[in-house]
Amino acid sequence: MVAGLAFLTVGISLKLALFPLHSWLPGAYAYAPSWATVFLSATATKVAIYLLVRFLFSIFGIALDFRGLPIVEILLGLSIAAMFIASVIAVYQRNLKRMLAYSSLAQIGYIMLGVGIANQAGLTGGLVHLVNHAMMKAALFLALGALFYRTGTVRLEEIAGIGRRMPLTMGAFAVAGLGIIGTPGTAGFISKWYLAVGALDRGWWVLVFLLVASSLISVLYIGRVIETAWFRPVAPQVAAAKDPPLSMLLPLLVLAAATVYFGVDTRLTAGIAAQAASYLIEGLK
Repeated sequence: MVAGLAFLTVGISLKLALFPLHSWLPGAYAYAPSWATVFLSATATKVAIYLLVRFLFSIFGIALDFRGLPIVEILLGLSIAAMFIASVIAVYQRNLKRMLAYSSLAQIGYIMLGVGIANQAGLTGGLVHLVNHAMMKAALFLALGALFYRTGTVRLEEIAGIGRRMPLTMGAFAVAGLGIIGTPGTAGFISKWYLAVGALDRGWWVLVFLLVASSLISVLYIGRVIETAWFRPVAPQVAAAKDPPLSMLLPLLVLAAATVYFGVDTRLTAGIAAQAASYLIEGLK
């Protein structure tokens, strides 16, 4: 049974792009059409995460409490590695779609961190971040799609000053980006709060420090996009750009607004995630 669990965990981890089984994801996100990347980032890896959670807590959990196996240390170690390594790589990307792809790898690390913590608060944080990340990253990729639609580029050095030409688009990008960082008042903060509480419940203070430190790296790659878009002279490539049509802009604005709303009212997201976590934890008893 343990061998079966190990093989399934490795196979599903490849599908969900858990570090170091992630090499397919950056290219897939960077080169897929923007509309396809939105669906990939919001759903593809999330389904695999759901599958792994059900195997660990429900199917195998009936007869085998995985928390007593080395798989916990492995999941925690790989999750932390993803949070840091992917975030650092994202800082050095010039193609914004590839930057967000590596950001997604880091966010998958946060989700799996909650699975590895495997208590009520930690698992709640992982599950709610699954939803929050889908929402926030969809907004970011929609913004890049609108950017490419109007300018034909998503390279950082070519979008200087675009915030003054596409204020609604880049404003929504900034809001969703703050959510990825985990700024208070956004949905991303709620996820990381639960993860921190889960780590503290286990007495893992170091894990809380690592959680905060990895979030600060997110400030670097999100912050440089905001700085380039809003605080630099307008680049020639984007001088004639403007916000996209309402049909493209409306979904982006709705997701950006949801990033703030679910950072204030958590009854729907964190409430349901807490109920699901309670059910899953009960399966291990």
